[in-house]
This record gives sequence, C-alpha cells and structure tokens, in this order.
Amino acid sequence: MHRSRLTVAAVAAATLIGGAAALAFGGSANAAGNPLPAHVFSPYFEAYNGDNMATLSSQSGAKYLTMAFIQTASQGSCTPYWNGDSGQPIASSSFGSQISSIRASGGDVVPSFGGYAADDGGTEIADSCTNVSSIAAAYESVITTYNVTRIDLDTEDNSLSNTAGIDRRNKAIAMVESWAASNGRTIQFAYTLPTSPTGLESNGLAVLQNAVANNATISVVNIMTSDYYTGGSHEMATDTENAANGLHGQLQTLYPGKSSTQLWNMIGVTEMPGIDDYGAAETFTTADATTVQNWAVSKGIAEISFWALQRDNGGCPGTGGSDSCSGVSQSTWQFSHTFEPFTSGSGGGGSTPSASPSHSASPSPSASTTPPPSGSGVVNGGFETGSLSPWACSGSTGSVVASPVHSGTHALKAAASNSDDAQCSQTISVTPGKAYTLSAYVQGSYAFLGTTGAVADNSTWTSSTGWTKESVAFTAPSSGKVTVWVHGWYGTGTIYADDITVA
Repeated sequence: MHRSRLTVAAVAAATLIGGAAALAFGGSANAAGNPLPAHVFSPYFEAYNGDNMATLSSQSGAKYLTMAFIQTASQGSCTPYWNGDSGQPIASSSFGSQISSIRASGGDVVPSFGGYAADDGGTEIADSCTNVSSIAAAYESVITTYNVTRIDLDTEDNSLSNTAGIDRRNKAIAMVESWAASNGRTIQFAYTLPTSPTGLESNGLAVLQNAVANNATISVVNIMTSDYYTGGSHEMATDTENAANGLHGQLQTLYPGKSSTQLWNMIGVTEMPGIDDYGAAETFTTADATTVQNWAVSKGIAEISFWALQRDNGGCPGTGGSDSCSGVSQSTWQFSHTFEPFTSGSGGGGSTPSASPSHSASPSPSASTTPPPSGSGVVNGGFETGSLSPWACSGSTGSVVASPVHSGTHALKAAASNSDDAQCSQTISVTPGKAYTLSAYVQGSYAFLGTTGAVADNSTWTSSTGWTKESVAFTAPSSGKVTVWVHGWYGTGTIYADDITVA
C-alpha cells in the first residue's frame, strides 16, 4: 500500500529516556488513563512537521488525534522515538504539554507505531527489534509516559511480509495486555491495515490470524480505505462501505463468538480526504464524507480517521497526495467538521464521556447567574419568559419561538451556519462534589447537549425529527460553577431545545 507518509530520515541510535515523565500526565506512573469513546473520530496528526497539535485540534474541532509516528532510529534498535528522531524521545519533553492541553479541552491522543516509511525501511519497532520483551517494554513506556489507553499499529508495506516481525508484535501485544490487567490499566491495540475495495488482502488477514494464535486482543481493525492502485476509478464512499462489509465477514470467521454488532464495533476506516496518492481517479469528496459519516453512525463502527489533519484545507486544487492540503475545493476543516459528530459513547471502562466537537470553554459573562432555584438547576430552562436571558448564544443564532415546543408555550431555536454551531449556554451554581444530571428535549440534525467546567465534562448528541430527551451526568467541581450548553452543528441547519434542567 503506497502512502505519502513520513519521509524524515532515520538518525543515529541513542539511549532511551525513561518513563519518569509519566508524572506529568496524571501524577503517577501507575495512574490509569480514561478509555476512548466507543465511537471516535481520530484523524492522524503529522507529528513530524513541527505543527502544534493542541492548536490544530482547537482550530479544527477534532478533539481526538492519532499521532504519527513512533519508530526506531535505525534497523536493529529496540529504542522508540517520535519519527525515529533521537531528539524526540518518549518523554514529557516530546509533545507532553500539547497532550495536556488537548486533554484539558476534553480530548485525547492515540500514539501510532509504524507508518509507511518505518514499515518500508525496517525501523518499525517489531521489525527492528528481535526481543519480544523489549518490544513490549517500548509499548509500556509509551503507555506510562503519556497515560494513554489505545495504541495504533500502522502496519503496511514490508511489515506485512515480515512474518517474524508480525509474530513478535503480537506476542508483545499479549504481554502488554497481561501487564495492563495486572496493573489496573485499560489498554487497547488497534491495527491499521491496507485494504482492497472488498476487504483485507491475504497478508493483512494473516496479521490478524497471528494475533488470534498469540492470544493478542485486537480492539479495532482500522482499514485504509484509500490508495487502492487498481488502475481504475473508484467511488470512494461506496468502496469504504464495501471494504468494511468484507472486513466484517473476515472478522466473523476470526471471532465466531462475537455478534454482528460486536464485529462492527471493532471496525475503523481511514480515509484520505480529497485526491489520494494514486491520483484523481481516487478522490474522496466532501459529499463522500457525509455519506461515510451517516453510514458509520448507522453501523456503529469504532472509528473514523483520515490522513491527515494538516490536509484538511483546499489550498492546492488538483494536487494529489499532498501532506498539507486535500487537492479539492473545500472550506478549511470541512472534513473534520463533517466527522466530528461521530464521536459518542462511553469507552471500554464506561468512564470516558462522549466529547462534543466544539463549544466555548469561556462563556459570556452575561451567562452567569445567581444560585439556581431548587429542583431546576437552570434559570429559564423552558424559555417561558419569552426571552433568552440568562442564556447567552453565539452571534445572533439563538431565539425564542412559539413553535415547535415540547411543553408550555416557548422553546429555544438555534440556527447553525457554515461558520457557527449556534451554541447557547448558561453558567449555573452547583454544590461542589455533588452528582447531577443535565437533561433537555431536543430536535433537529446534530443537536448537542453538554457541560463545561465539571469534574469530567460530558456531552451527547442526537439527530431527530421529533422531540427526543437527552441526558448527561456530571459531578460539580470545587468552584461550584458549571456551564451547561446546547448547540447544533456547522452547516446542518436549525435545532430546537426545551425543558432544560439540572437536578
């Protein structure tokens, strides 16, 4: 599989800097991180080009990022570095503050081992290192240093024919999973593999067969639904669905004890927005993105990703395979905005909230209120005053209407545009440490409900033509202040909300 990925040259080997940096990510080297949402949009971030991923995450609204890539500096080494660069060790000095910023905004990261350049050049950790325990130690160092709960293994090119490396990798996965269970950690491994338009080819399937043989639990099988190189044209959304259907059948054979729903919950897809490495015959359009988003929600797959976040702009019309632009006409972050509503559901441990794609962390001062009345928790949650106050809405997107309403005589109307998600928020007083439930009745396409400032912020979303009750639980922080909000999504039209309560 040809992919326009990491081209940085490997540098001389150096001594691994230890995992003491874990203290920067949760206070203890044994502190367990939070599982990812059950359904997550996690585009690849090109960690080798100097961009600040926290900045791009904030700008794009993509809260969860897959970091590309970790590899050794030279063949035969067992020491992992970011991008094979000994100046970027697995330590808090490498991306630590950026990861902390992303987490503070309600997101997280997935470190990725491998990538085309490493797989082609023999610096993928399991191809390079011949000691299974050392490979496992490399995975564990990433887990403890950055306190992550998922590792991505981008396995392609020569790594698909290195049977010894495949076996070592899967044995190391099983070893790490045993270590994690003994230490109270949640860890998932995801394989990212090339695919044909009808499912995995035999070499990719062999990777999973070896994982089963080695008792290595693979939580996500993420197929690269691009760069088919068949010599013909492709309708990329259709081929994504066909490839995933083929994978579903292959997983059914590998895991006969799993239900169809459980198998869909294992599947991920990675697109290449715009013109991929092959050329114009393989163009993933903005319309394809909407089709894939809707299909992915209907199937309940585990992950949508794309290569890569830095390509999500229309800066180079007609150019294929660029690392910095899509090659098609689009607004900046258009693909991200399409896929962000996919993130939903609790993680494997049930403790990870569903993350909202975008909302203001600093509400307008006009949204602050006095302590809430007993039983309601919010002021004017039914909009029965006929005005927005004390709700604060972005721009001029919010208004109070007489129809449709869930109860009473008024409801909130929030009209999202291509540049505004129509957020309306209110800051309320709550009792520190107390558990609450935020609820609202909403309708419309991509109606979001959630909190900012809680001990662990939570959110949910739905698309419905009728009134649907949505609820999220949260714990009040020591400050005694939490912002509750509702919003729509960019370019998807108007939503309505009514009877918003916190109790």
